[in-house]
Amino acid sequence: MKRVVVDASAMAAVVFGEPRAGEVAERLDGALVHAPTLLAYELANVAWKKARRDARCAPAICRALADAFDDGTGIVWCSVSHADVALIALATGLSAYDASYVWLAGFLGADLVTFDERLAAAVMA
Repeated sequence: MKRVVVDASAMAAVVFGEPRAGEVAERLDGALVHAPTLLAYELANVAWKKARRDARCAPAICRALADAFDDGTGIVWCSVSHADVALIALATGLSAYDASYVWLAGFLGADLVTFDERLAAAVMA
């Protein structure tokens, strides 16, 4: 079974029904999906930002977030090596948050599903 690591930019598209959700769903289909535990917090932050932009949509946004976790994401939640993440961040110029996805993809030998071009480039390096 193919293993992938999904980041917040890609998973948010699915959780919040964004236009590129189909692309992500296609890449995740049939794969064993992994993510650092950080992803859950990043998705909550995306929900917060979306709700602040349009308070009328806040209940639907928060419901989408809750549903994603209540229904079971199917994600294998992983811890990362924080020291290695810091080294990757220093070497690449990425944030430690983004470097967590790079570390996990490298550790697992998995593809990274992301819409973040800098992050994707760091995995390829």
